[in-house]
Amino acid sequence: MTEPRDGHRAAVQTMSPGAALEVRGVTAGYGAHTVLRDVSLTVREREVVSLLGHNGAGKSTLLRAVAGVIGVERGDIDFGGMSQIGHGSARVAQDGIALVPQGRGVFPNLTIGENLQLGGGIARRATGREKVSMDFVLDLFPALSSRLHEDAGTLSGGQQQMVAIATALMTSPRLLLLDEPSTGLAPVLVQTMLDQIRSVHQELGIGVLIVEQNIHEALRVSDRAYVLRLGEMVRERPASALLDDPDIWDLF
Repeated sequence: MTEPRDGHRAAVQTMSPGAALEVRGVTAGYGAHTVLRDVSLTVREREVVSLLGHNGAGKSTLLRAVAGVIGVERGDIDFGGMSQIGHGSARVAQDGIALVPQGRGVFPNLTIGENLQLGGGIARRATGREKVSMDFVLDLFPALSSRLHEDAGTLSGGQQQMVAIATALMTSPRLLLLDEPSTGLAPVLVQTMLDQIRSVHQELGIGVLIVEQNIHEALRVSDRAYVLRLGEMVRERPASALLDDPDIWDLF
C-alpha cells in the first residue's frame, strides 16, 4: 500500500463498502470563519447524491473542500481509498474529482473547443482512467457541436452551463461535483439539465455529488440525499424517502 506525498496514509480499511468518496468529521471555512462543523458524507461508486440546504448552510464550502480549493481544519477526505488532505485542486483534479462551480465556470474569452481541450489536458496527465472523447461529450450536448469556434462568453447561461459540465467530463473524472447547475436557467430547462446529468452518470458510471436549490428535481435524479443546516449535517436519507419526509421543509 502506498502513501500520498503529504504523508497521510491510504484509508482503504476505514472506507465504507463501495465508497468512492468519504468525508469524515470535516471542519472547514475561510480564515477565522468556520463554516462546516464535523461534517460527514459518503458518495458510493456509480451513485448520484444530492446535498441540500438553505443559502449559507455550507454546501458550496463542502464541495470546495472536497475539490481541494480550500483547506480542512479537522477531519479527513478519502477518495478511492486515499486521503486527499493537503492536496491542492490541481492534484485532486488529476486524481479524478471534477468540480463545476456555481456561476458557469467557463473561460469566456476562449472558444468552446478550447475550453474542452483544457479539460482534455488534465485527463492526459492522469493515469489509470479511460479517457472521455470529445465526440462522446458532444453527443451528450449536441447544441455545442456547431459552435466549437465561438467564444464561450457569447453563449446563453444554459449553454455556458453545458460547456462547464462538458469541460469537466473531458477531465475523465471518477467523481463529478456540481454546484447549483440549474442556476439562471429557465424552469423549463432545469429538468432537461438534470436529466442530462443523470444520463452522464449512467453512461460513464461515475459518482455525482450535486448541490441544487431545486429540491424536487434534485431528488428525482438522485439515489440518496443529505441536508446541511448551519454547517452541520442533519439528515441523510434515500432520495425518495426524503421527498416524503414531513419535516423536510422545516429544515429550510
